[in-house]
Amino acid sequence: MHSSSKPRDDLQTPIQYIKGVGPKRARRFAERGVLTVADALFLLPRGYEDRRKVSTISTLADGEWASFTARVVDFGVRHISRSRRMFELLLDDETGKIRCRWFNFNPATFSKRFKRGEHVRVAGHVKAYRGSLGLVHPDIEKASSSSDTAGEDFGAIVPVYPEVEGVYSKVVRQIMRRVVKRFADKVDDCLPDEIRDKHGLPGVQRALEMVHFPGPDDDLEALERGQSDGHRRLVFEEFFLLQLGLAIRRARFKNDRGRPIEPADDLEDLARDLFGFELTGGQKRVLAEIIADMSAERPMNRLLQGDVGSGKTAVAILAAIAAARSGAQTALMAPTEILAEQHYRQVVKLLAPGVASKSVPRPAFLASSVKGAERRSVIDGVASGEMKLLVGTHALIEEQVEFDSLGLCIIDEQHRFGVLQRARLKDKGPAGPVPDVLVMTATPIPRTLSMTVYGDLDVSILDEMPPGRTPVRTVVLGGKEVRRAYEHVRREAGRGGRAYLVYPLVEESEKIELLDASRMFEKLREGAFASLRLGLLHGRMAAAEKEKVMTEFEAGRLDVLVSTTVIEVGVDVPAATVMVVEHAERFGLSQLHQLRGRVGRGERPGTCFLVAHSMSSQDARARLRVMERTNDGFHIAEEDLAIRGPGEFLGTRQSGLPAFAFGNLTRDSDILLAAREDAFGLIGDDPRLSKPEYRSLRRALEVRWGHKLALAEVG
Repeated sequence: MHSSSKPRDDLQTPIQYIKGVGPKRARRFAERGVLTVADALFLLPRGYEDRRKVSTISTLADGEWASFTARVVDFGVRHISRSRRMFELLLDDETGKIRCRWFNFNPATFSKRFKRGEHVRVAGHVKAYRGSLGLVHPDIEKASSSSDTAGEDFGAIVPVYPEVEGVYSKVVRQIMRRVVKRFADKVDDCLPDEIRDKHGLPGVQRALEMVHFPGPDDDLEALERGQSDGHRRLVFEEFFLLQLGLAIRRARFKNDRGRPIEPADDLEDLARDLFGFELTGGQKRVLAEIIADMSAERPMNRLLQGDVGSGKTAVAILAAIAAARSGAQTALMAPTEILAEQHYRQVVKLLAPGVASKSVPRPAFLASSVKGAERRSVIDGVASGEMKLLVGTHALIEEQVEFDSLGLCIIDEQHRFGVLQRARLKDKGPAGPVPDVLVMTATPIPRTLSMTVYGDLDVSILDEMPPGRTPVRTVVLGGKEVRRAYEHVRREAGRGGRAYLVYPLVEESEKIELLDASRMFEKLREGAFASLRLGLLHGRMAAAEKEKVMTEFEAGRLDVLVSTTVIEVGVDVPAATVMVVEHAERFGLSQLHQLRGRVGRGERPGTCFLVAHSMSSQDARARLRVMERTNDGFHIAEEDLAIRGPGEFLGTRQSGLPAFAFGNLTRDSDILLAAREDAFGLIGDDPRLSKPEYRSLRRALEVRWGHKLALAEVG
C-alpha cells in the first residue's frame, strides 16, 4: 500500500497503520506473526497482572508485583562503570522513599519524561538491591496524563502479551488496546446462535474484549488459567471448527463405495490352528469390529490402538487373510525398515502352517534394501495379483509399485507418516472401489488427542494383554548408580536372558553432552561387559548390517544389543529380559513406555532401568516417577500429554496434527467433547451447511481447513 492511498479499515489492515506502530515496529510485530489487525486480535495475553490494589511505599515487599502513586523527588543518569550507566528515579509518598532504575534507556528523551514535584503512577516488580528495595524497568506514567490510554493500566487487571522484541510491553499494550477498541466489532461471529445460547457463550466480539482487557471485577484466577468466559468462547470455536471438518470428512467416507468381503466366521478357530494360541477377549472383540467394517458396502476407516504387546499384528494378519479369501490384496506399511522387517518375520512365522497348506496368502517383503531380480519378482507378483500380502516401508508407495486388487491398507505407527503418503498408498489399487484402511499404533493415544488427530476414524482399543505376560519392573537410577543395572545385565545373561542398552545419540556430539551408542559399545565391550557378546544397532547402518545384528540377537548369538531408539517399536525378542535406557530424562513418557515394552515378552519377567544423568527439570522427575508407578500405557499417555502437549507427545508436528492457538487438550477436554457432539450433530442434520444462517460458519470452515478437506478420505 502506498502512503498516498487511503488506509484500509478492515481486519486485513496492516498493523503498520495502527497509531504507535509504523514501519519499524511493524517488522518487530511481523517476527511475532502479527501482520494485520486480525493477527493482533488473536494474539492473546500470556498472563495478567493484578494492578487493582494500590499500595503505599512503606508496605512494599521484596518479590511482589506492586502498583502505587508517588511524587518525583529527583532523577538523573548514574555511571556504574566505564562502559555502563543507569537512569535512576527517586520517588516518595507520605510513607517513604523508593528508587526506580533503568539500564536500557535513551538519555536524550528519558530525562524529559519527568519533572520534580509531579506525581506519577508506577507498576512493576519490587526487588531488593544493595540492601534497599527498588524497581527495575517499571511501567510509569504521569498521574494526570491526557494520553488516550492513561490510567487504564492502573487500578485494573492488566494483560501481559507475548514479547515483541524491541517494543516495551507497555507500548504493546497500548497498541493492542487501540486494535481491540477499533476492530473487535468487525470480527464475524461464525457460531450459530442456538449453539452459543446452549452453552451460554458470549459473542466473539465481546469474548475478545473480555480476554484482552478484562473488567476490574473479573475472576483473575479464571483468566490466568485460560478458563474465563471469553477464553472458553474462543476455545469452543477453535474446537468446533476442527470437529466440523472431521465430521464432514467422516460423512464423505460414508459416500465412498468399498469392496465388501465375504463373511468370515471361522477366523477365531483359524487363529487357534495357525498361531497355536487362543485370541484374547480384546482381540476377538476388535477382530469382530474390523470384519464387520470390511463386510460393509462403505470402506473401513478404523484406528486400532493397542498397548505394547497386546497382539495387534495377529489381528491385522487375520484381517489380511479375510481380504485374500475374497480375492483382495493387503498392503502393510511400516515407517522404518527395522519395524517392517520385524512385521514380515512375525507374519511369516504366524502364517507358516497355513502357507504350507495353501490356506492363507504367502507374504512378500519390499523395502529399499530389496534389489535386482528379487525386487522385480515382488513388483510383478503384486501387479499380477498373485501376491496377496505385501509388507514393507515407504517403498510400497513408489511409482513402479501397482496393485492388481488392493482391498486393505494397514498402516502401522501411522503418526509417522504424512497425510499424502497415506493417500498415495490408498491410490495404489485400480480405479473403482476404495480400499479398507486400518491404521495401527502402539502408542496409546489419550481420548482427547484421538478425537483431534483421529477424530474422523472409528476407534478400536486393545486394552487386554495376552495371558502369562507379567508387568515389567521399572527402576529409576542416577547416572552414578548405573553399575547396578550392569550387574543385573550380567546376572541375566548368565541365565540365558538378553539385554538392550539404549542411548540417545548414534555418535559423540560436540553440541550436546550425551552418551552415544557407538562409543559406549566400544567402551562396554572392553570394560563392564568384556565377558559378554555385544552387538551395535543404529539407524545409519546399512539394512543388511541391521538385519544381521537383529538375527544374531534373536538367535542368542549376542547377549547385549547396544542401540539407539530404532528398537522402540515392533522389535520382539521373547528372551530379552533387561532394558537399560541411558539419559532417560531426555525421552518422553510414551517413548520410554515403548522401549520398556521390548522386554518381558516371554515367560520370564522383565526389568527396565531408567538411568537419569540430570534431574534438574521438574518435568523429567515427574515423567520418570510415573514410569515407576504404572505399566498402564493409557494412563502413561494421559500423563505424557499433560506434561508435554500434543505436538511433542506424538514426536512430530506433522500435517495431520492440529495446532491449537487457544485450546489445551488436557485443560479443555470438556469443551472438546461438547464441541464434537454439536459439530457431528450439525453435519448429521445439514451435511453441506446449506442453511443461510450457516454462511459465516462455512467461511470460517474454509479458512480453518482450506484445501485439507479435499483429503477427506485419508485418515
